[in-house]
Amino acid sequence: MEALPKVLEVDEKSPESKDLLPSQTASSLCISSRSESVLTAAPRSNWEIYRKPIVIMSVGGAILLFGVTITCLAYTLSLGEVSVKVLKMTGPAFLSLGLMMLVCGLVWVPIIKKKQKQKQKSMFFQSLKSIFLNR
Repeated sequence: MEALPKVLEVDEKSPESKDLLPSQTASSLCISSRSESVLTAAPRSNWEIYRKPIVIMSVGGAILLFGVTITCLAYTLSLGEVSVKVLKMTGPAFLSLGLMMLVCGLVWVPIIKKKQKQKQKSMFFQSLKSIFLNR
């Protein structure tokens, strides 16, 4: 593991020099953790990979159906004038929000598949690189 940088002593009078100091956060302490995790990570299940898009699509579909229901109720029921105005405003709002979330989830799935293929290619080339460099 790399040696951690020493904290430099700085005058309290110059705030600009404090901005130049390396921050002592977890990301600076584990500089190469991302590259190491790609090579040593255990294979993940499909549920772990596609969990977030599935949840987004499910919630989006539920909100879309809720918006469709409210919009249909607004145009089919004979309610008071104020109730109809509220339903006519909120129904399409939920409908569009649900549709947007559903489409975001549907677009997310091919992006994840593409990233998985790139990761497999990267691991393949890393193994080839290590084979040829270790000779």
